Amino acid sequence: MSRIVSVHSFRGGTGKSNITANLAALVAKRGKRVGVVDTDIQSPGIHVLFGLDEERIERCLNDYLWGKCSVEEAAYDVGASLRSEDGTGDAAEGRIYLIPSSLKAGEIAKVLKEGYDVGLLSDGFRELIDRLGLDYLFIDTHPGLNEETLLSIAISDVLLIILRPDQQDYQGTGVTVDIARKLDVPQMYIVANKVLTSFAADEVKRKIEDSYGCEVIAVLPLSEDVVRLASSGLFSLGRPEHPFSQGVGAIAERL
Repeated sequence: MSRIVSVHSFRGGTGKSNITANLAALVAKRGKRVGVVDTDIQSPGIHVLFGLDEERIERCLNDYLWGKCSVEEAAYDVGASLRSEDGTGDAAEGRIYLIPSSLKAGEIAKVLKEGYDVGLLSDGFRELIDRLGLDYLFIDTHPGLNEETLLSIAISDVLLIILRPDQQDYQGTGVTVDIARKLDVPQMYIVANKVLTSFAADEVKRKIEDSYGCEVIAVLPLSEDVVRLASSGLFSLGRPEHPFSQGVGAIAERL
């Protein structure tokens, strides 16, 4: 049975897309068929992590939402990204498909000005799962709370909320947790990201869980190594023994 996993943060800059991409790749490496949808239509970018060149993108999520193509036509096989930096690793261990959003300024402006039928997203998610035979569909959401985000959360089997140890994030995450509970999301977890290595991970986990009554599934460190990669690839595949990769791997095991 397929599972829909929404990855969300109340504010930008939490590392949401990076975690989504690495998590989806690790799940695919376990032999699963995985889809990733970039619904951050106003500020897309997850395709960079999968090495999908902008010039190769002929169809995207925007085209589906505006009735120009089927959602399956906007799906790109990015299985080559499952190989490690040294070229090893069988990309056929699992399959991974990416549905990107457009980076064209005119199309982003059109979304901002005219909007789109949000209901088509739900239909598109189900079509992707059926037509591509997906085990998991990961939704990289737009930060904050809007109609698209609420729909993604409402139809999810699992909601991962990415939180930085920052007062603004703490307050915004509280709002997200409350709304997710009202929407009866079956499973909800918090991921603490960009946590200073001088902080005690157990203490960070305890503080967050006490605040929201929600399990912290991982505490990921603020890492210069991850920052240095600058979103040019999937860090967890190239550095599997790194604490960040181990943390994301632990999330993949739970899912």
